[in-house]
This record gives sequence, C-alpha cells and structure tokens, in this order.
Amino acid sequence: MKKAVFLDRDGVINEVLTSRVKFVNKPRDFYFLPGVPEAVKKLNEFFDYVFVVTNQGGVGLGFMKEAQLIKIHEHMISELKKSGAIVHDVAYCAHKPKAGCECRKPGSKMIIDLGKRYEIDLSKSFMVGDTDTDIQAGKKAGTKTVFLGEIDPIADAIFPDLATAADWIIENSRN
Repeated sequence: MKKAVFLDRDGVINEVLTSRVKFVNKPRDFYFLPGVPEAVKKLNEFFDYVFVVTNQGGVGLGFMKEAQLIKIHEHMISELKKSGAIVHDVAYCAHKPKAGCECRKPGSKMIIDLGKRYEIDLSKSFMVGDTDTDIQAGKKAGTKTVFLGEIDPIADAIFPDLATAADWIIENSRN
C-alpha cells in the first residue's frame, strides 16, 4: 500500500481573505502561500502521492462555473510543476455548503475515494488543513492530521504553515 498527503487548498496552498485576494474565482486570483511549492516538492520525495481535497461551495452557490474551478486547478498544478512539485490529483466538493452531501468536509468521502482509487494506506497518510472541518475529515478517513494555524484540539500536530509542517510530516511518516 502507498502513502499520501492530502492538502486542503484555500489557506494551505494559496492565499484567501488577504488584501490581494478575497475569493479565488479565476487563475489570476491564485497566489501561492510562501514556501508551498518547495514544501510540496519535499513531500513528493517521501510520499507516493500528494493530493488536494477542497470544498468549493462557490460553484454550487453560483459564484463560479465548474469549468472555471477546473481551470484554477490546472493553473495550480502547472505552476507547481514549474518548481518540480507535483499534485497528483484534485478532488473537490462543488455542492452548496448546506447541501448535506458526503463529499463536503467534514465528510471524508473525497479522501476515502482517492485512497481507494490510488491504493493508499490512509493510516500512514496525512491530511493537512486550516479549519476544523479539514481535521475532522482526516480523522474520519483514518489519516494523521496537521492543522495550519494556532489551535485545534484534535489535530495530531499544529504548525503555522505548510513549509514548516513538511519536515514533521516526513519525519512522522517513517513511523
């Protein structure tokens, strides 16, 4: 079985709610957070896969079309590739926030489905997110969890950003 790192998108990989960006509705609104390409590249060296799992309720709410979301993800993947960093797949929930679907985090369907598709040992994998719903989704799926921020009572580890979390994730993947 293989191991993977599952990354939330907004607030983990790219800026949101900053002076530059409110919502990411077009590729030009997508700005990587500091150190993200380098961190993903580092994770690529120790994990079989790096995935993005993201709630994108703006599609269901009509703020953007699904085709726009796909273009944003294609842009993200191609820009990371320029730094030698690979995201192997992106799973997203485009449903409205209160739609009651199984895929929207804190539901774990996106993680579990990717795990099955790529033959991932979820117990040796990590979910990294910046909200409690990310951490809950990872826990439900059976991954170790890393919270990016200040406090999360159920996360296995807490770091300020992906760049500083990457070394801990790698070190703890050896256990």
